Amino acid sequence: MIENLDLILREGESYTIEFKESPDKDLPSEVCAFANASGGKVYIGISDDNRVVGTDTSNRVRSQIKDTINKVDPRLNVGLDVYDDIIVLTVPEGTQKPYSCPSGFYLRTGPNSQKLDRDSIIEFFQNEGRVRYDQIVRDDLPIAERFYEAAYRRFIKTAKISDVHDRETNLINLKCAGMSSGKLCFTNVGALFFRINDADVEFRHAGIVCGLFKGTNKAYVLDAKEMNGDIVSNVDDAIIFLKKHLRISFKIEGLRRENILELPEDALREAIVNAACHRNYFEHGSRIMVEIYDDRVDIVSPGGVCKGITHENFGTVSITRNPLVQSMFYRIDYIEQMGTGIVRMKEAAKEANVAEPKFELENFFRVTFIRTPLKSSVSSDTQADVNSGSGGLNGGLNGGLNGGLNGDISGGNRVIVIDMLRNDPTIKVADMSKQTGIPIRTVERIMADLRKDGMIERVGSKKSGHWRIVES
Repeated sequence: MIENLDLILREGESYTIEFKESPDKDLPSEVCAFANASGGKVYIGISDDNRVVGTDTSNRVRSQIKDTINKVDPRLNVGLDVYDDIIVLTVPEGTQKPYSCPSGFYLRTGPNSQKLDRDSIIEFFQNEGRVRYDQIVRDDLPIAERFYEAAYRRFIKTAKISDVHDRETNLINLKCAGMSSGKLCFTNVGALFFRINDADVEFRHAGIVCGLFKGTNKAYVLDAKEMNGDIVSNVDDAIIFLKKHLRISFKIEGLRRENILELPEDALREAIVNAACHRNYFEHGSRIMVEIYDDRVDIVSPGGVCKGITHENFGTVSITRNPLVQSMFYRIDYIEQMGTGIVRMKEAAKEANVAEPKFELENFFRVTFIRTPLKSSVSSDTQADVNSGSGGLNGGLNGGLNGGLNGDISGGNRVIVIDMLRNDPTIKVADMSKQTGIPIRTVERIMADLRKDGMIERVGSKKSGHWRIVES
């Protein structure tokens, strides 16, 4: 007797239960659908209206059922049991998805088995990891066209790869190239790292978009930049954008000064590299976003987390969507150990004494870093982390601010200006004022004082030149 048969009949067909009066022609599609989902049971001898009607359980029928099940490809080890006049097929979740039968691909959705159309099949293959974007050889992208030699040389040098082999051999060994139609072509990972893609619509989705917003939503854009170069340059440029717009405080110990970014750079870099490694590159409709708001920084990548990662095992289980991309970043030390990114972000935040980042997993993978609210003035905020050291700031910064400190606020503003010039030697006075809240006239006066004191100098013309910090 089937255990809990009355309960099974009352609840009816479901995601894991299917009723059939007899082993009809649809049986292979039902088995295929369960194998592609989470497994289930097919009860033969029960009608669609949940009544036991019985079926032929002879050896001949059972043999026919087994032959029918064997039409599912790859083959499955399906259990077949007989209880009085009911046959029960126990279909396991497949370990070699996707499975097909003579009439196509099927997937269990709710109490029904649904035939997959072309787009659904492609999506299913991607979600199951049977097709990896980064491994695909692109016969439309021969390496002889638009090869980015500078990016390749930088990678080879950083990864400490020997020059014993020629370029083509190295690319093949890195799985960045493969033969197609008699020519050596990029794989997608090779194109991401070593191809000039900035004007190519095909790879525009692989870039990074950075934005600085006023307030806590996207109503007012203060600055924006698109990074559409090679994938390593995109990551580096996104970090530069963050460093340009996040607040910098400083700490002085003796005669040495340390600049301190308000959010830990290691954690920010880890989040951006993580986004580049794990985003869904099959999704062409969106890009990685780096968004700076007054209260937070969001780093968002398309595609959510990989199948198999849940809220419960997140951060402890590592499943990568693009293993070759991840391996390439590992070679150049942009990630320390594969699968430790989430832990490293949390540890970096803890060491910097800032709030632990928050994570959203569905549809888009989002990492949120919480910013400390501004105090009554920017200048006092930047002074929060100052350690006076060797008699404080009254004696000047590295001996170079002699007579220039009219109290802590004036001195703090001078250091802010110096740091901004150091981070962006071409920055304009108006932009410094906008980013810091220091009045334009005050910035101009500070610049004049710094120039007079010999701490900065102008290189080139007023229009096209830049500022240089005169190091003592």
